[in-house]
Amino acid sequence: MQTTVKLQYMYSYSPIIIFVFGVLLIGFIILVWPKKRKKVSPKKEAKVKKNVVKNIPDVKEKYNEMLENIGEQHAQNAISDRVAYQELSKTVRDFVFEVTGIKVQNYTLEEIEKANLPRVSEIITECYAPEFAPEGRGNVQDSVKKARKVIEEWN
Repeated sequence: MQTTVKLQYMYSYSPIIIFVFGVLLIGFIILVWPKKRKKVSPKKEAKVKKNVVKNIPDVKEKYNEMLENIGEQHAQNAISDRVAYQELSKTVRDFVFEVTGIKVQNYTLEEIEKANLPRVSEIITECYAPEFAPEGRGNVQDSVKKARKVIEEWN
């Protein structure tokens, strides 16, 4: 059997083309890629977007009603401790977002602390263990009261 295809020499491509392509690729990685991945730190974002909402009393009332609803549902055994704490955490995070524009819904507890939101981090910390446990281990009604206090004292 005869082979009709001629194999090329392994280094037949010009080394200059490979070198130029390599330099361009390295330049892209060094100069462009880190800028695309740059993330605004929570502290800077918190300073920039404070007090986005002008009518805070209406927002406070809305979220206080939501917290009251969570407390009532839990008292009637309509939701479990775990679900109650998940809703409580979500409600507080949504409130902060609506008032400040800071997307704390996507923040970890550490990022919330870095964003200089100490009262919010306290209530989220209280929600963490029961929120992720198979069975809640906390006092939901007490936590709802604390969350309402955080919202009521918001400036």
